[in-house]
Amino acid sequence: MPDTPAPQQPPQPPPLALELLVHGVAGAAPAELLGDPRTVRVTGDSTAAVFRRTDDADAEAHPERYAGRPVPEAYCWSRLTSGNGARALWLLLLPFMVANLAHWARPATSAARPAPRAVRAYGVLVRVLALSLTVLLIAAACEVALDLVAWQCAGNAPCTRSRSWLGFLAPGAGWWAQPGRRLALAALVPAGLTGLLWFLSNRTWSAYESQPPPAGAPDPDTASDTAPALGRPGFWYGRRLVARLRAAHTAAGLLTVAVAVAVPTLRQDRRAGAPVLEALGWAVHVLLAAGALSVAWVVCRRGRTEARPDHRLDRAAVSLLPGATLALLAAVLLYACWSRPAWTSAGRLPGDFAFGVLMLGQGVCVLALAVVASSLYRRAPDPSAALYGLGGPAVAMLGCALGGVMSGGLAQRVADWLDGGATPGMAGAPLPGPPVLLSWQAAVLPPLLLVLALLAAWFAVRGARDRRRLAASVAGEYPGETPDPARSRRIAGARTAAALTDSAPWFVAAVSGITLLLGAGALAGAWLTGQVPGEAARGTLPLLEGAARAAEDAGSWLIGLGVAVFVTWGRRAYRDPAARRTIGILWDVGTFWPRAAHPFAPPCYAERAVPDLTWRMAGWTGRTGGRLVISGHSQGSVLAAAAVWQLPPPVRGRVALLTYGSPLGRLYGRWFPAYFGPGPLTALHGELDCWRNLWRATDPIGGPALPGAAAGVDRGPLPDPIAYGRSARHPLPAPILGHGDYQADPAFAAERDALLARLAPPAPARVPRPAGTAGVPGQAVSPVSPVSTAPAAPADPPGTAG
Repeated sequence: MPDTPAPQQPPQPPPLALELLVHGVAGAAPAELLGDPRTVRVTGDSTAAVFRRTDDADAEAHPERYAGRPVPEAYCWSRLTSGNGARALWLLLLPFMVANLAHWARPATSAARPAPRAVRAYGVLVRVLALSLTVLLIAAACEVALDLVAWQCAGNAPCTRSRSWLGFLAPGAGWWAQPGRRLALAALVPAGLTGLLWFLSNRTWSAYESQPPPAGAPDPDTASDTAPALGRPGFWYGRRLVARLRAAHTAAGLLTVAVAVAVPTLRQDRRAGAPVLEALGWAVHVLLAAGALSVAWVVCRRGRTEARPDHRLDRAAVSLLPGATLALLAAVLLYACWSRPAWTSAGRLPGDFAFGVLMLGQGVCVLALAVVASSLYRRAPDPSAALYGLGGPAVAMLGCALGGVMSGGLAQRVADWLDGGATPGMAGAPLPGPPVLLSWQAAVLPPLLLVLALLAAWFAVRGARDRRRLAASVAGEYPGETPDPARSRRIAGARTAAALTDSAPWFVAAVSGITLLLGAGALAGAWLTGQVPGEAARGTLPLLEGAARAAEDAGSWLIGLGVAVFVTWGRRAYRDPAARRTIGILWDVGTFWPRAAHPFAPPCYAERAVPDLTWRMAGWTGRTGGRLVISGHSQGSVLAAAAVWQLPPPVRGRVALLTYGSPLGRLYGRWFPAYFGPGPLTALHGELDCWRNLWRATDPIGGPALPGAAAGVDRGPLPDPIAYGRSARHPLPAPILGHGDYQADPAFAAERDALLARLAPPAPARVPRPAGTAGVPGQAVSPVSPVSTAPAAPADPPGTAG
């Protein structure tokens, strides 16, 4: 009997392909990203989610419908960095964010010369600098609440008569009239501010940054020490360090308030000859010094642990330190409330020296940071790094300048409000005003703005010259076109404006250097004269005296106006997408990075977005066995690259990366060379062969990802505009697209399809899905699981990542 031929199996449909779109800083609605008004949320919540077109919701059940094309879906994360107008108040934390950026702007190291001690020293210096900014903010609040209001105005009869709400603090008004009790009551304001910062940091951690990475991330026991940092399992989960720093900064804020109350109180007890109270005051000062040493030890002892997700907490530091300092503050307030009938308030509280020490310490810290950064750069020179490795110290200097300007501006504006029409610190003013140093800081602002205006004018002149030079050759890039001078000028102008981004490091260097010099001059002037600039220049040359007075007055008003405009602009940017594009890139770069140096900085959205993307890619490829291209625009390309770095190697082999308008090399690579420099990006390309990057010369943000023609990753510059003049194919003038609409370029679809074709068609074993298992019918279960059962490794040594 002849053999019966086996029945033919129906042909299996090709594995599904998925295109995961990630938008940039301006954000985009799912309908805009997917080109269809009907969308459905596949996974996620109201803050960040993955969407598909309604017709594609069941794509896994019908792969035959998608032969030759991928299923598009969009990850929308814009609500992580935008929302209601109240979030504009985060802009007041800008100095903290800038200080946190300085941590990540560290120069790169090489495998041959890793320099772990220098890396740790760099991290310690940045954390100390960040701590000084917290102390500065709380000290400014103490200056306003304790010195200007409770000490100067409440102790001045004309000031209290014009402000009825201070009447109960006026001399002779009752129990609260004694200076110590007034200070204790006013101390609740900076103490409450410290508590608010702690609450916001704790709440935003729970809302944004408490997302654990996939358990299938690279095993920390087998990971190489030279692996790029963004591929380490614990990079996007810094709970332990943030909790430690939050406790230390909270304690530092409370200690600052306690010192502001205890120092004048002890001074009065020494002057009055009260031995018991004086002894109690000295005991309090000893406890305050011990608390300060404990805070410094917690801040300096440990840096980031990136080799593994560190779920542990240092209970002693996290719980005992803030609690002990809160109890100590309560004891100080009780000590200040003790009856001292002979005590009267006159002059200023002792704050000049404290603000001077803070400013001097910050300057010394920035200079030390520059020395360490130069040492690291010399070990592994990188010509593409911003300012030859000094980008971190320059950014740190800007953070200190912002902190000084904002704190000084707050004190100046309140003093101006309290003393009526007089100028704080000048002869005849009813109140002494804020510390002299803050007036000197305000006085240096007009010269700084003048220098910035001259720099901007120089860049404008240079840009105009470059535009004329480029305009002469634009038409030649479009063969067969008749030259149009106006059209050439517009195209050349777009390219010239985009090229200004590459000059930003030198602009930052100029601002930082000038700020350092002017700050040193302000500190010297305040300490040598002990008077505000207008008084210090009295009796000198009329021109000098007038300039000093004008600079002091103008600086005070400029600071107040700048803070008001800053908050208004930020509020509008969160509500108006068009305004958001103006500052979105700078803000999103700042909040992309984890809070490694300052726990009160605005929350890091990437600690939510990167695990979201990693889980989605690992989960989808594991369930379906399909191919995936993650397609990121602008800041979305940075999130996409960071997520790909976190994928387990088997999953990474089924994923392609398409970036366009990407700041990976142009901005991140220059400013953060240790994490996005040529070395790490080249390593990413080695681990992910399927990667293409599109860029235009008219794009002020995007650029090549890798230097030179490294393995064909970069394709560009793409022609922009597509057509020079009118033609049968382009009857209307083609727009200059710049940073937007990369998907409209024919190169986009061509490169995406080529990437998917390069991914080797997988042949996973089709494991039957057990009955009752949740999932989409017809999906294959890949033997590659995104879940790892590797045992926990021992803790890293302190400060392994700086």
